[in-house]
Amino acid sequence: MRILLLCHAFNSLSQRLHTVLREAGHEVSVELDIADSVTEQAVQAYAPDLLLAPFLKRRIPESVWRRLPCWVVHPGPPGDGGPNALDWAVLRALPEWGVTVLQANGDYDAGPVLAYAPFPMRNATKASLYRHEVNDAAVRAVQEALSRWQAGLDSPKVERLGCWQPPFSAGQRQIDWKRHTTDEVLCIARAADSVPGAIATLLGESLRVFDLHPATEDALAGHETAAPGAVLARRGPALLIRTVDGGVWVGAVRRAADADSQSLKLAATLALARHCTDLPELTVALQASADEWRELRYEEWGAIDARVGWLSFDFLDGAMGLRQCVQLRDALRELRQRDTRVLVLAGGADFFSNGIHLHEIEHAAQQPGDSAADASWRNIQAIDDVALEVLSMDDRLTVSALRGNAGAGGCFLAMAADLVWAHEGVVLNPHYKNMGNLFGSEYWTYTLPRRVGAELAQAITQDRLPIGTAQALRLGLVDRVFSTDAWSFESLARAAAQSLAAQPDLDARLAAKRVRRAADETHKPLASYREDELRRMHRNFFGFDPSYHVARHYFVHRKPHSWTPRHLAMHR
Repeated sequence: MRILLLCHAFNSLSQRLHTVLREAGHEVSVELDIADSVTEQAVQAYAPDLLLAPFLKRRIPESVWRRLPCWVVHPGPPGDGGPNALDWAVLRALPEWGVTVLQANGDYDAGPVLAYAPFPMRNATKASLYRHEVNDAAVRAVQEALSRWQAGLDSPKVERLGCWQPPFSAGQRQIDWKRHTTDEVLCIARAADSVPGAIATLLGESLRVFDLHPATEDALAGHETAAPGAVLARRGPALLIRTVDGGVWVGAVRRAADADSQSLKLAATLALARHCTDLPELTVALQASADEWRELRYEEWGAIDARVGWLSFDFLDGAMGLRQCVQLRDALRELRQRDTRVLVLAGGADFFSNGIHLHEIEHAAQQPGDSAADASWRNIQAIDDVALEVLSMDDRLTVSALRGNAGAGGCFLAMAADLVWAHEGVVLNPHYKNMGNLFGSEYWTYTLPRRVGAELAQAITQDRLPIGTAQALRLGLVDRVFSTDAWSFESLARAAAQSLAAQPDLDARLAAKRVRRAADETHKPLASYREDELRRMHRNFFGFDPSYHVARHYFVHRKPHSWTPRHLAMHR
């Protein structure tokens, strides 16, 4: 079939469906929802059999839905409607939610139901649920609807489980430190994350707050009498805030509380840096208690001669700024002293990594004596240092275990490991060119051709399309795909890592790894790959072509699209 994806933005769900539908043999093109006339032109040019809308903020024009089948993917059960469906479900702590595929008509979220896929709710942020459970359920529901339609079956009989939900108000997203308990603060924040964010007053300023985590009694020790709303300490990107019955870590803020403002989402300690100089830094070890929040966590298990290390680095939105890169580089150097046979790089729960931190780079452009080009240069050097640490570990096997998506430099950071594992829900974007034609670094000119060959490496980076794990496995971008979701994948990956560490031929594999690395180094040193890549990146950052800086600015400030990129709009 010819399927046109119509979406407000090519977000995680749109990309997942794009990969799944292509994998099923359908021809898929994308049109961003810019204007009714543009949608009408796309339908005229592409003549699709079906229009699928996985992420819209406006109605599909009547001239289109009366002309061909148009399906809307709604993150709610049958009967549910409204722009904040998932927000309400999180705020109300509902035990179950789901995704419905509807036949579009003149009303919002009110057409005939074509399929419904339920899922149990987790105690997680709206964004995390969307990236995992909603994505998985949407795939199931769309596949069911397609199967029934192609077989000529009637729509299923379903019970209407929901109702129209009004939009969230600013007051419902407001955190009151003097009134709300820790659990209530976290619930409000989870329902508002990642757009538009909860609203809270910190240090006398009204801010949008993100990435909130409960604080332990150990972190709060000595601050039992502090007033609710007081800022007590810092750790990495986060500030420790007293609540009426405990405390929370606030990892990131937007400077303006207005959801429509163009302020940047930054680490709380960066956005409020002038207030943080006298705050105590509550450091925590890599192997601290699981209850103690931090960005990096390390575990180790197994017999002495079959030891496995598991390093998670859960950076918000998968963005790795200078601080995160240095922190991860130093952790890898520390772990080289550990007697492990296999080291698993587990990234974060929602993203493995998305490369350099564009919001922090944009922030640098506004600082006296700094610039976005200089910040970009510092950041790319730092993430290269992380990749080099992984590439140079020749005394153990390294595995990248992708629990979430990976994009741009984050993809190639994963490929610095010996093995890449993923589950069926992961989407890869192994290219840089969407960000103003960036050339890219992280030693990709070494790792990607080594995996797929020079010709295919060129095609992958030029096509700029998302790649699902089934295709990634065929291409050689990943080595193993098991499990349909992130949660079962993690337990299977842990067992697989333990099995790998106990294999009797592991010493031989490590010896072969060292021989190959030495041969590759003789042929062309890693330093030469890095120098060649960075020479091109320097031109992107400091050269006459401003396309990277323009693309970054539009991305971080969420500027509306004026046209659909041609690599997505195949009909154009």
